[in-house]
Amino acid sequence: MRLMKKSEPANIVAVADVIPEKKVSKKKDLTVKKKMIARDVSWLSFNARVLQEAADLSVPLRERIRFLGIFSNNLDEFFRVRVATLKRMLSFGRSAKVHLEENPGQILDDIQQISIQQQREFDRIWKGIEEELRNEKIFIRTEKQLNRDQQKFVLNYFDEEVRTNIIPLMIESIQHFPYLRDKSIYLAVVLARQDNSVRQKFALIEIPTAILPRFIILPSKEGEHDIILLEDVIRFCLPHIFSYFGYDKFTAHIIKVTRDAELDIDNDISTSLIHQLEKGLKARRKGKPVRFVYDKDIDPLLLEYLMRRLGLSGKDNLIPGARIHNFKDFMEFPESVFSGRQQHHRKTFIHPLFMNAPSVMHVMQQQDVMLHFPYHSFDTIIDLLREAAIDPNVTSIKITAYRLARNSKIINALVNAVRNGKQVTVALELRARFNEADNLEWKTRLEDEGVKVLIGIPAMKVHAKLCVIKKRIGNKTVQCGFVSTGNLNEKTARVYGDHCLLTANRSIMADINRIFNYLEHPRHDQKFLEACTTLPVSPYNMRSFFLRMIDREIKNARHKKPAGMIIKMNSLSDPEMVARLYEAAREGVDIKMVIRGICCAYTENKKWKKDMTAVSIVDEYLEHARVFIFHNGGQEKVFIASCDWMLRNLDHRVEAAVPILDPSIKQELNDIMQIQLSGNVKARILDNEQKNEYKRDNSGKRIRSQIEIYRYLHEKKYE
Repeated sequence: MRLMKKSEPANIVAVADVIPEKKVSKKKDLTVKKKMIARDVSWLSFNARVLQEAADLSVPLRERIRFLGIFSNNLDEFFRVRVATLKRMLSFGRSAKVHLEENPGQILDDIQQISIQQQREFDRIWKGIEEELRNEKIFIRTEKQLNRDQQKFVLNYFDEEVRTNIIPLMIESIQHFPYLRDKSIYLAVVLARQDNSVRQKFALIEIPTAILPRFIILPSKEGEHDIILLEDVIRFCLPHIFSYFGYDKFTAHIIKVTRDAELDIDNDISTSLIHQLEKGLKARRKGKPVRFVYDKDIDPLLLEYLMRRLGLSGKDNLIPGARIHNFKDFMEFPESVFSGRQQHHRKTFIHPLFMNAPSVMHVMQQQDVMLHFPYHSFDTIIDLLREAAIDPNVTSIKITAYRLARNSKIINALVNAVRNGKQVTVALELRARFNEADNLEWKTRLEDEGVKVLIGIPAMKVHAKLCVIKKRIGNKTVQCGFVSTGNLNEKTARVYGDHCLLTANRSIMADINRIFNYLEHPRHDQKFLEACTTLPVSPYNMRSFFLRMIDREIKNARHKKPAGMIIKMNSLSDPEMVARLYEAAREGVDIKMVIRGICCAYTENKKWKKDMTAVSIVDEYLEHARVFIFHNGGQEKVFIASCDWMLRNLDHRVEAAVPILDPSIKQELNDIMQIQLSGNVKARILDNEQKNEYKRDNSGKRIRSQIEIYRYLHEKKYE
């Protein structure tokens, strides 16, 4: 990989750089057997784009550290879920296949190779960031770099805060090796004597980051900020911890185990989903190791011992790293040590139509409104539910919930609605990955308050983002609500890019009610979904609907008529949808895509009349929205949806898309998509080789799409 000039961001560990040339051709011919990019390789390419942000010198230093944390957290989840699944497949024998007809063993080899390369790049970036921190007079001190006052401070902090929260384990004396928890880091310690008079011993100490902060601010000189990590506080105090053993020489290195996080939920109808989840959550804590990360400078004898006791071999994902692990904690790196110029977040603002409106529902009854998060404030959604909670004419609220904020204002509004005599129904997805325990707690609280809680359908997650509010005015029932691309989470709404349609359209409200009828009566098969006339829904007709829309563009292209589509989503991996896009490209349909994460489609082929254009935008906000625009012979059709084009979304989840009927909102979404497609600062080209090259043009105008969208929406006038 070529060296990066100081003024330009790096192309971080492109797949073509680490997968042997024989596996990556310059331009894929779709007549070959492999017609799609391996999903997991494409995901690693996405995470490399996150790493690019950490390497980009134009990004504020605090944000670059946060991107390292995001990269690390993403990778942890990838190993817990995807790599764990591949290992399970591999255990079924050589005949086991995953999607795309790939051999799981080969994919695991590719993952190992790419992960090690990316870890090296990660370490290089962090080394550079440490130098920049020092230039800003911010110093991360190790246990060997403390002055006298800091040593005293650390000893006091250890005695007052840390000592009672750690229990050293002398692992050579334990018959059954202790269970190492996922998401935790451990200090692996070698105890010895300077004179070698006694045999060295090994110990483990879990770093209590769930209880204590990872970063401790030290007494510092004027104008400087000294920080020590919690594990280095413990390193400094090792002589005090083991004083009664008679050792006087200590070396300690961080290790980390990532475990299989898939929940084994059986379909035994005699066992409640709640019981299955609780059992699965307990089992997850003891999932099989799928990755072992260690300090590359660790004592070789200790490493060998740990691998043997953990049952690991060279065939497992063993990732040598630098001194620091669990970098996800660096997403919370202390902001107080940075100057104000490090903060560059733009403030959200209330949509102009709600700025001085006394009633959110009144505005919705007059016209459709589209909220664009995080540019528009999520407070409007909370205000809508608060208003519904106290409005004497409101009789009921029905809403879906997938991932909620820790202290959810959404839940508070719904609870208050029940207290005010409203009928409230919440379709709460208990199987939202890594939110299962939280959602179990929300279920208990909601039911205690009198909320009717729907807990999903066997073998099918409820991922649609829907709400319907009913009011009784005289003898007339009126309804309003919303369809969204994102979760009802006021915290993530500040950084996730999503769209939310607020509407009182009767046909849309009728379909939302039909979906809730399906959720309340899932044993009636799909008759309620089949009755939907406006909203495409999964698992009933979402796939066939989008296939028909693509087919219409193909037909128009064959008849030499204008044909095109603009597609935005998080992930594109469904083989049938990809194959239909290939057919459209072969016929000359103009296909433009904005895909943040996985893109299994090749975008260029010499047999096509027109190559596809695809970019990925990774920037300050996480692009999370799903938008679909079809030329449709000049009668443009525009949709937002909760689903990506993945097998699970189209066939195994309850999802909803909604047509945008208001001409002004159609134009608004079109304008936003055109801004994203014209971006040339944070957009990366998704090509056949997954090189992650930045999109550039010769116009000289720099377009950073998220900033341009903010300006567009902030300056937009509404009638």
